[in-house]
Amino acid sequence: MRIVIIEFMSLDGVVQAPGGPEEDTDGGFAHGGWSHPFFDNDVVGGTFDETLSRAEALLYGRRTWQSMAAAWPERAGDPFADRMNAIPKYVVSETLGDDKLTWDNTTRIPGGEAVARIRELRGTDGGDLLVMGSPTLARTLMHEGLVDELRLVIMPVLLGGGKTIFPDDGGKRTLELVTTTTSRTGVQVCTYRALAEA
Repeated sequence: MRIVIIEFMSLDGVVQAPGGPEEDTDGGFAHGGWSHPFFDNDVVGGTFDETLSRAEALLYGRRTWQSMAAAWPERAGDPFADRMNAIPKYVVSETLGDDKLTWDNTTRIPGGEAVARIRELRGTDGGDLLVMGSPTLARTLMHEGLVDELRLVIMPVLLGGGKTIFPDDGGKRTLELVTTTTSRTGVQVCTYRALAEA
């Protein structure tokens, strides 16, 4: 399986709380919902539709999984929501009990086993293992060299600080720009693939 990360991202690399004001206020983040003015159905919505259609399973950190699990089951009847609800899902968490896995087709990966278990999943046959949101998990996967593709939905806004998916470990990582598309709202959708370092 390929590990693909898709993220809403500001020009200064922030991925925190694109969906709403209460989504993630860690560190006093006050700009929740910042992606809404730039969303368009054709380019941004189409990117998520196309990315999800190639996914074999979804992979989340605990906080993002809990947000998604609270939202998507109520949207049944919409094709995108139906796909989100039906697809196999993995959540990395030390604290979620199996009795809390209320979103259909979810399997918990204990936090301490996450890198090894995700490495195993990546070694199996299948389509994409898709990460949406989950900045801490995404940063760990990038640090471990487990990301095959990045799809960054870069919005024309500066947020001045917040959570990012990029490791700050001093490591160099070379990427290849595969495609780029611009929306009428000024969003750049850029797909990058990881290259092996020489």
